[in-house]
Amino acid sequence: MADVIALVGSETLLGREIRDVFGETALGQDLRLVAAEGEEPGKLTGIGDVPAVVQKLDPIAVEDAAVVILAGPSATSQAVMDLEHSATVIDLTYFLEDEPSARVRAPLVEGSDPAGTLAGPQIVAHPAAVAIAMVLGRLQESYPLRSSVIHIFEPASERGSEGIDELQQQTLNLMNFQELPKKVFGTQASFTMLAQYGEEAVIGLEQAEERIERHLATLLASNSGGIPMPSIRLVHAPVFHGYTFSLWLEFQDGATVEEIEDALRDELIDVRTAEVEAPDNVGVAGQSGIAVGGVRADRNNPDAFWVWMAADNLRLAAENAAMIAREIL
Repeated sequence: MADVIALVGSETLLGREIRDVFGETALGQDLRLVAAEGEEPGKLTGIGDVPAVVQKLDPIAVEDAAVVILAGPSATSQAVMDLEHSATVIDLTYFLEDEPSARVRAPLVEGSDPAGTLAGPQIVAHPAAVAIAMVLGRLQESYPLRSSVIHIFEPASERGSEGIDELQQQTLNLMNFQELPKKVFGTQASFTMLAQYGEEAVIGLEQAEERIERHLATLLASNSGGIPMPSIRLVHAPVFHGYTFSLWLEFQDGATVEEIEDALRDELIDVRTAEVEAPDNVGVAGQSGIAVGGVRADRNNPDAFWVWMAADNLRLAAENAAMIAREIL
């Protein structure tokens, strides 16, 4: 079998990010673009700087593939699974999450090729769970945690192009005193911080929060350091791209700000000290890994610290998918 990687949903936000990430490596040479529902077969696009044509989703598009990546809507994912193929599926949409043989994966956290993980669908872990697990894992090595509380601020891009478009249209309509579209969020999402979406929302914040919690618990369980599960709260932020996080971390023993910053330093963690501007969702766009800063001691608890963090959600997901694809091939 050729090392073909069929990307289904190549024109979605996730699909475009995968094209960019894979196009930066040899994986881009093996990538086949396949149209999802609503996408145009025959469209000329690109993988990195190389021109490519989007193919129609049919048996021929996936029958010789070693890997199939799901990055489109649920209806398309179901259509892919209805086709006969022997490819390993990498799912960035969580469509196959409830399959008994599915495995939640994040090689950026767990390392490569853990035993038995390639037997079923590979579910790319939620980017917020990945970012949190990366930070907690680094800190646990030097300063064991007692407890933590984390607020997660979610961008519209987690709802795909539809979320981006609705947030933009709401902003324009508010400026012009027009009725707001609410198909995705079910309520006003523009200029508003939200703890829950409207009843008509496609996916509620509570559902997303529960998924982050499940995936985070799986990732932390793979760490031998015994990291305690944090308390998390997901909040809608009226921004287009990039997660930001506010972490309250209580350690078993005392430490200094400088010691916490030193413990966090890693190839994939950009640590910003007090002399450097703290990270934000705009600055991390297109950047690998995560950025942390704003490390401050809690004035009311000598063993606790505040940490601010930002990460490009689409990039994190695509990079984990690339690492899984390398394991398979």
